[in-house]
Amino acid sequence: MTDEPARHLALLTRTIEVVNSSLDLQEVMEAIAHEVASALATDACFVYLYDDVTGELVLHATHGTAMEDPTDRPRMRPGEGITGVAAAERAPVMIASKAHLDPRFKQFPNLREDQYESILAVPILASRPREKLEGALNVRTRAPRAFTEGEIGLLVAIASQVAQSIEHARLYEAAQRRVRELEALARVSEAVSESLYLEESLEAIVRTTVDSVSATGAAIVLEDGRIAWPEGRAGEHAVRVPLRSRGRAVGELVVDRDAPFSSDDRRLLEAVASQAAVALEQGRMALRGVLAQEIHHRVKNNLQTVASLLRLQAAADGVDPRKALADSVNRILAIAAVHEELTEHREDVVDLRELVDRLRAMLVQGVGVDPGRRVTAELEEVSLAGQRATALALVLCELLGNALEHGEGDVSVALRRSAEEIVLTVADDGRGMGGAHEGTGLSIVRALVHDELGGSLELVDRQGLEAVVTFPA
Repeated sequence: MTDEPARHLALLTRTIEVVNSSLDLQEVMEAIAHEVASALATDACFVYLYDDVTGELVLHATHGTAMEDPTDRPRMRPGEGITGVAAAERAPVMIASKAHLDPRFKQFPNLREDQYESILAVPILASRPREKLEGALNVRTRAPRAFTEGEIGLLVAIASQVAQSIEHARLYEAAQRRVRELEALARVSEAVSESLYLEESLEAIVRTTVDSVSATGAAIVLEDGRIAWPEGRAGEHAVRVPLRSRGRAVGELVVDRDAPFSSDDRRLLEAVASQAAVALEQGRMALRGVLAQEIHHRVKNNLQTVASLLRLQAAADGVDPRKALADSVNRILAIAAVHEELTEHREDVVDLRELVDRLRAMLVQGVGVDPGRRVTAELEEVSLAGQRATALALVLCELLGNALEHGEGDVSVALRRSAEEIVLTVADDGRGMGGAHEGTGLSIVRALVHDELGGSLELVDRQGLEAVVTFPA
């Protein structure tokens, strides 16, 4: 007959060799469950780790009985359940039969433990600091079984050695996690520093975030509520991390996944959010510089346009000074209307339908049209780049102003677009040109249509004057 102490020593040695063969924490847990069950010839083994954050024992590995829903791990506080009592009392607990009828028994819906008769539970204690709780484990049999003192001692000895393996695996996991965090932050920093475009930086940050914490989805929500680069899908759990720059919230990093977020995950997301805030501020500073340069360019061009118009007006003979000044004011207001459209929509294109309607109302009010005259408009949706929109605004200002002042009857404005060209028509029910010579206003119109729009102007006497401006779309 084999000497029991020698056999137990051999089992202990074998178990520890297998357990220490890996530094991956989950692999260590699964090896413990399998080897302990084999060493004591039991039907099942359950291994719990102690979570310092929640203060709970969480089931990490099983042998003999699988968890029916692995995403919902059984957990209990020390003192709850038979295994929790062993952890709280720092001592083994053994029940030889009908363990599920013991008042200390704790039932988990996704773990079928009531099929076992006996249970032997021991705490997993680290020697440094003294008796620090690392977890607990238990072995079970389907038939009643009274574990001997030698078997209890063997399981306690295994648990003592397992505590060191768990500690080593946790240190290794923490180091690996830190490496992953640093790699993720390096990728985020690289994305922020390499890209000159804010949208590219935000896209890279969101994608890196999803990869780093195995998220189902993520997005950056800006302070105005706009969502930048949403990625993936929503999950059962969500974390919202504020993006702060100089003490001010500039947005949020929103991350989803099906599994809960750990404190380490949250720390990583806070670091990513800090980088995202830097990217936002850098991108906005660059954008402000580009916008300032563009505004200076537009103002310079428009001032040059105003100066040219004033020179043309000054060179004209026999012009009423008051009318010349009023015409110049209308031209400047037309340019201002284009700037207002560009500013309101924050784009480099102008909605001509809105612009034409605004200029129509301005000129009708400025000229003081007889209430009996109608000024109608048929305007299609047309967009035009800023500089060409300025030219068209000046053209409309001249043609409509001329129709209101010199024409008779109703006035109509039409704006249409085909696949290749845009057509602006201004018509009145007056006497037409009547052989009159073109004045300064029409000279300005012809110059703008030809030079700025690359189009043509046609004046038609047809029960009034119809001015048709056609230019490429």
